[in-house]
This record gives sequence, C-alpha cells and structure tokens, in this order.
Amino acid sequence: MDQLKPMLAATGFSLPGPAYLFGALVFGLVGLGAFRYGRKAENARVKWLGMALMLYPYLVTSTGPMFAVGIALCAALWFSR
Repeated sequence: MDQLKPMLAATGFSLPGPAYLFGALVFGLVGLGAFRYGRKAENARVKWLGMALMLYPYLVTSTGPMFAVGIALCAALWFSR
C-alpha cells in the first residue's frame, strides 16, 4: 500500500480518508433504505431522495461538502414524510 501512494499521487489520484469512507457508507445505507421504502410505499419523492443519497458520494470528492450534502438530503427526507 505504501508503494501505491506515490504512484497515485503522480497521476493526480488520492485515496479517501476514513471519515469520507464512513460517511459514504452511512449515507449510502440510509439512501438504500429510503429507496426501498419509497418503492414499496409508492412515494416518488422518498424514492428519488434515496437514489440521490446513494449516488452523490461519487460526485463529491471532499469530506466536508459530502457531509453537508448528506445531512441536507437526510433533512429533506425527514421533512418529506
């Protein structure tokens, strides 16, 4: 793993930290639950918010904005029920 870091840095890639991975996992699982519930209850808003929670960590590469967007999407999910 230590040999991989300089090669990735030379190509412009960096590995995410533990906080980013934990947040992506938690928000992804919440999104999966919301998506399944929205499909079962035939609630389009909950279904699409769940889909957004599952997919947005692929678009946001920094930890701070990832948590901000995740909390905002969870709040939207909370108030949409």
